[in-house]
Formats: sequence, C-alpha cells, structure tokens
Amino acid sequence: MGWLNNAATMHGPQALAHSLFGIHRFMHRSPTPTRDRIIKAASQLFYSEGIGRVSVDAVAERAGVTKRTFYYHFTSKDDLVAAYLEGRDQPNLELMAKWFREAEGHVIDKVAAIFTHLARAARHPKWKGCAFLRTVAELASMPGHPAVKIGARHKRDFEMWLMQEFRGARICQPSELARHVAILLDGAFAASLTHRDADYIEAAGRAARVLVAAAAGLVEVG
Repeated sequence: MGWLNNAATMHGPQALAHSLFGIHRFMHRSPTPTRDRIIKAASQLFYSEGIGRVSVDAVAERAGVTKRTFYYHFTSKDDLVAAYLEGRDQPNLELMAKWFREAEGHVIDKVAAIFTHLARAARHPKWKGCAFLRTVAELASMPGHPAVKIGARHKRDFEMWLMQEFRGARICQPSELARHVAILLDGAFAASLTHRDADYIEAAGRAARVLVAAAAGLVEVG
C-alpha cells in the first residue's frame, strides 16, 4: 500500500508528516467522489513532483478517469492546482492551531510547539516542504493565478490568527510580532528544504521564543 493508503495506520512523525504536508485526511469534501478522487491524485503528484512536472494526463491516469471526465470537473489544470491548495488550507491552519492550543505553558511555549512539531514532520523522508510556498514559487510569474491568491490568503490567515492569540495574551505589538514569527516560519521551511535539515526549523523555533519572550517583557533585548 502506498503513502496515501497507509495513512490510517500511521503513527508519530509519519502521521504528522502525512497530515500536514501530504494529502490531508480532512481535505474539504466536494460534492462528487470523482472530483475528490482527482484532487487526491493531484495532491499526491503535485506535492511529490511539483505542479510543473505533472500533466493532466498523469493526474487522470492516477485518478483512474478519462481526460473527458477530468475536464467535466475542472475547467483547466490551473483550476485543479487551485483546488489542490484550497484542500490544504483550513486543515493545515487547524493543525497548527491544535499544536498551539494543546501545548502547555506560556504563549512562548505554545509558539515554540508549532516549530517543534514542524521539525518532527520535516524529518520524514517524504517531506518536501510547504506546499503553499512551493506552488507560489512555481507560479511566480503569474501573480494573478488563483492558486497564488489562495497561498497568499493561507499565509495571511495564519498571521492574523497568531496576532489574535498574541492580543489575547496581552502581548505588546501583536500584529508586528505575528509577522515576525510568520517570517521565521517561512524562512525555516525554505532553509530546511534547501539543506534537507530539520535543525533549521528548530533554530527558527528558538528565535521565535526569544521574540515572543521579549514582547511579553520576560527577557531583556540587547
């Protein structure tokens, strides 16, 4: 059984990597099982190989449908790429919020927990970075592409959620701090994928702890 079919029996880092960076089990449901199957097949291929290297023919073959059926459900490959990221949007945000919520301690520890869990996921051999960043990078010359807009919205929503958490914890300048942490997170994604070393994510987590602690007035800066 493959990466997707083994999801139900995965535990620990393998389940973590699958849930956040692979094909999420809680992908938004669409009205038809055929459309779902096409999105699931595309998710496997796009995440593994990149959107530019995967053709409509390859997706249709993996999904077990004809190209006519594919185009019945999607107007174009661009439409499918947008659906691919849309399916990851809320599940990914919810998972990070869950890590934050379930971590014990101060908000400092809760922010650090996000990085700790991500580092664990990044150590899985099938991990290939952030699907949103990778897709937007491939579409850098097409800023108006629907998938680019979804990627930007996803990153913005994470930042806004974090800002609200900081505001609720009465931390100074919550908007600025949320942006700093978001930058650390995306930088950690890029560096860890470039070097194939999850230690970069852990290092970013330590930097995030310092930033949050400083904003909370728990450490001196300088």
